[in-house]
Amino acid sequence: MAGLESEAAKNTTIITKIRAWGKQLGFDAVGFSGLDLSVAEQHLLGWLDQGFQGDMDWMQRHGFKRSRPAELVAGTVSVISVRMNYLPAEAADAGMVLNRPDLAYVSRYALGRDYHKLMRRRLEQLARLIQAEVGELGYRVFVDSAPVLEKPLAVKAGLGWMGKHTNILSREAGSWFFLGEIYTDRALPETGEVDAHCGSCSACIDICPTAAIIAPYVLDARRCISYLTIEHQGSIPLALRPLLGNRIYGCDDCQLVCPWNRFAKLVESGDFSVRHGLDAPDVLALLQWSEAVFLERMQGSPIRRIGHQRWQRNLAVAAGNMPASPAVAAVLGQVLAETGDVLVKEHLEWAIRRHVAGAGSTPL
Repeated sequence: MAGLESEAAKNTTIITKIRAWGKQLGFDAVGFSGLDLSVAEQHLLGWLDQGFQGDMDWMQRHGFKRSRPAELVAGTVSVISVRMNYLPAEAADAGMVLNRPDLAYVSRYALGRDYHKLMRRRLEQLARLIQAEVGELGYRVFVDSAPVLEKPLAVKAGLGWMGKHTNILSREAGSWFFLGEIYTDRALPETGEVDAHCGSCSACIDICPTAAIIAPYVLDARRCISYLTIEHQGSIPLALRPLLGNRIYGCDDCQLVCPWNRFAKLVESGDFSVRHGLDAPDVLALLQWSEAVFLERMQGSPIRRIGHQRWQRNLAVAAGNMPASPAVAAVLGQVLAETGDVLVKEHLEWAIRRHVAGAGSTPL
């Protein structure tokens, strides 16, 4: 009995230390969970069967490794989940940008540095601190970088609950945060889940510009603006283009309308501060960036991964949604004459036709 009490005391001590180290490394919350993701696994399989993943074939590629952590990393018995706030305090008002068709809207998570490397490095530091404390430790860190069900794991670790928009929500922090994980072979006490607090609210479902949230907790990625502007590599469906408005990289509408984001914690300065004026940039100015300029200015940004082709494709759609104008049509024509990319040309030609026909949008 004394041995069990001693082990429990040790676990309480290491949990306390891990949370303190996490705070020092910039993580705003740390939680602990086991590996049972059977409910999430069934939800994922049903979602995939419906084809809601679009052309994200990688969602199916790894069998059950995504929902069974020990199949991805042998020996895993516990998961440490973390969250890190990212909403920059100095960013231009999102609503103002969305109501200005001449400005381009970039999802607030992508205004600063790429979070992937930053968080992976800090998770490595956290794992090494744990290792130095407990001795031999098997582990692997993840930040949106492998087949990991990070949202269900975050829920199991008590970092928040799954909102109807499929983002994780916290009563203390809203949803403006990144997630990361450490898979480890050390058994740790589970934090336990928190209660969900969406109630009867359907604001996120109602606001979605493309009706991509087809039911509570069910997102059809094929209609989602984040998917269309970031993951999707081909032509954006004609029927959806006017609905994108000026959103050129991602979409935050479901987060912007969520009542719980009244409690979101703003990041005053640092890694996620706005770079290159991306919080309220001019659509036509961005459209005229050469590939060299795009690559140089997007160095260290998550936006760089979509490449110049998709960047121009998205901006062509945004320009096509601006109020009809001969001046805008002229800029579009100039960019069209300079590009040799078939995909970009097709979207530019669509945008030009919109302006010639006087079909551009009014402010959203």
